[in-house]
Order: sequence, then C-alpha cells, then structure tokens
Amino acid sequence: MPYTAELIAVGTELLLGEIANTDAQVISRGLSGLGINVFYHTVVGDNPARLRQAVDIARSRADIIITTGGLGPTCDDLTKTVLAAAFGKELVYNEEAARRLEDYFARSGRPLTENNYQQAYLPQGCTPFQNNWGTALGCGFACDGVRVVMLPGPPSECAPMFRQCALPYLADLADGVIYSRSLRIFGRGESAVEALLRDRMNAMENPTLAPYAKEGEVELRLTARGDTEAAAQALIAPEEAALRAMLGDLVYGADEDSLEGVCLALLRERGLTLSAAESCTGGLVAQRITALPGASAVFKGGVVSYWSEVKAGVLGVPEDMLEEQGAVSAPVARAMARGVRALMGTDLAISVTGVAGPDRDERDNPVGLVYIGLAWDGGDYVREICNPGPRERIRRLAANHGFDLVRRKVLGLGLEL
Repeated sequence: MPYTAELIAVGTELLLGEIANTDAQVISRGLSGLGINVFYHTVVGDNPARLRQAVDIARSRADIIITTGGLGPTCDDLTKTVLAAAFGKELVYNEEAARRLEDYFARSGRPLTENNYQQAYLPQGCTPFQNNWGTALGCGFACDGVRVVMLPGPPSECAPMFRQCALPYLADLADGVIYSRSLRIFGRGESAVEALLRDRMNAMENPTLAPYAKEGEVELRLTARGDTEAAAQALIAPEEAALRAMLGDLVYGADEDSLEGVCLALLRERGLTLSAAESCTGGLVAQRITALPGASAVFKGGVVSYWSEVKAGVLGVPEDMLEEQGAVSAPVARAMARGVRALMGTDLAISVTGVAGPDRDERDNPVGLVYIGLAWDGGDYVREICNPGPRERIRRLAANHGFDLVRRKVLGLGLEL
C-alpha cells in the first residue's frame, strides 16, 4: 500500500489570511513524484496545545507528518518543542548547527542574539537538514512507525530544503509515481462538463478524472499511479485522447497553458499581428498578452476607449451609432474592432465593451452584459455574453472570450460557442 502523508502548516498568520500557504502546494507536488498520497492539509496557529492536538490526530491517520513553520528563534516558534514532546524525544544542542549560525551572522554583518541559538536544538537521533537559504534548521526522524519531517516556513527556505533534503530523506518510502495531466476547457461550465463525463469519471480507477472550476473555465485533471512516470503517462494518454475527442474544440490547452499564451503561440507561428480596443476591461487584454515573453512579435498596441468621445474620435465609431445603439452594443463592438485594426494596421483586432458594474449603465443594460468583437481582413464577428458577478470577474471573463475568439479564428474553428 502507498504511504500517506499529512501536512501541518504552523503559523497564526496563515489562519488570519495574511499569507498564502504556498509551501503545501510545493510539498504535495513533490510527494506525488514519490507515489506518496497526501490526504490532509492542516493549518494550526502558534499555540502549543492546538499544535499537539493536530500532531496527535495526524499520527493516527498518516505514515508521514511534514510540518512547515515554527522553527525560528522567537518565542512563538514552538514546532520542535511540541513535536519532540509528542514523540518522546529530547531536544539536544547541536554544536555544528550552532557554528553554522555563528558563521551565517558573521558573514551577514549582523549581531547574533542569544535567542538564535534556539535553532541549534534538534530532536535526539534526528537527521539534520542544513539550511543554506536561511537560519532555521530542518530535520527528519522516525518514531513509532511514523516518519516526521520539519521544515522552515518561509517559501524561499522551505521549497529548496524540501527538494534537496526532505525528498532524499523520504526516497526509501517511494511507491511508484503519481502523475497528473490537466486539460484546459473554455466555453462550458463545470456542471455541464461534469454531466457529460459523469459516467466515465465514476467508472475510472487508474487513472482518475476530476473537474475543477477556474476563472471562467474548467480544468479536467487526469491522475494516474505507475511504477515510473512513463508508465503513469502511458495510462493517461488514451484517456486524454478520448476526452479530446469528446470535447473537441472546447479544449484549448493542457497543464500550464493559458488562453493568452495559446493565442500568442498561434499568432507567432503564423506571423500574424493583433491589436485591442477596450472599454470595460480597461486594458486587461493588452496587459495579459504583454505579460508574456515574445508578445512584441505579435501585439502592436491597444486603445482604452472608456469614454464615447474616445470611441468616436480615436477609433472612428460613428457618433450616430453611439447615440442610437449605445456604447454597450454589438454594432459598437464591431466598429471598435474595425477601428483599432485600421489604426494599428494588424491582421486581427479584439474589442470589448460592456457593463462591469456595480450598477446598470445609463441605458439600463444589466451588469455582466458584454460584447466582444473580432475583426480581420474581410470580416468581423461579435459575441454577446451576460454573466453577472463581481466587477473583476466580469472583466477577466470578457478578456478570456476575446482570446478564445482569436484562438478559434486562427485555427479555423467556428466562432460560436
């Protein structure tokens, strides 16, 4: 049977939401490479009684306990003390660790205060993990059939120590590999995708399949266990092919792909250029594509035409059209796309105009009504969407639709969803 792990993150700042627990993401991904199942993530504040309770629960249901945080020099850094007591181990002063602390502070030119020596105490019989990225030592030990690993909390220290120290320490517990592959879907909601694939998901054992709702899209995650990564990939490959056949052009990419990244790659491959005219998105389309390396080969520029005067004066949208149809309308979206394409001299152009909220516009158009235009040599198209919600969600979803239109046009797919 594969070993199971529980992650315990120690820090009141995590419970208060002041920082995100990115350590857990790094560790869970790393453990999957050893075929170790992670069944629980626990977060507990800087309180010894509650931490001890969390440790006692974890040791009753996990083969491996990995803690992050609480290894520093201050009075609330209590992880080693609590873990040592829970497993009946004495904390022993480590001379080598103390010397490394002294060297570290001497090199940095800072005074070494007495409380820093707290970090030189380690559970008796443990394997120390040297911290080449900070001061707090990590360690690992085995007791009563449980493997315990303690890591510092700061991500810049935790991630490299986990990879370079903890993973080799846990390597003898490896039971194959857990490998995941995610398909990225745009144009259908999570419930619609789940309804289509429910019977298939329920029948699958290895690999498994699960849908996850993202910002305006769906991620389908295939996960397989194999003796090697290649074996796990071989299990996933036919299932991925079947899903792509079922979902067709709703699948736009895999794993870390983004809609703007896919568009950029397609445009570069074909030597095409893009521009954007944005109203309610306020430059979000331009920001997202220019955040990617290589965008300068594709994206010429954009116009944020928030006022009707800019739509008319810069983009050439007819004033009578704005007066009769209103700024939030399909004809105006079409004219904006045509106008920015002509202005920038690009092969393709996106336009966005809509009501991002929080209130209806002056023509009583509802919050979430957005028109996304696409113009090209010899044609144009406008997609209407209406998805009420928070202002930023409406803006991001509108930008997603713009990139989806570009993707579909370049690939020769139908523009309707």
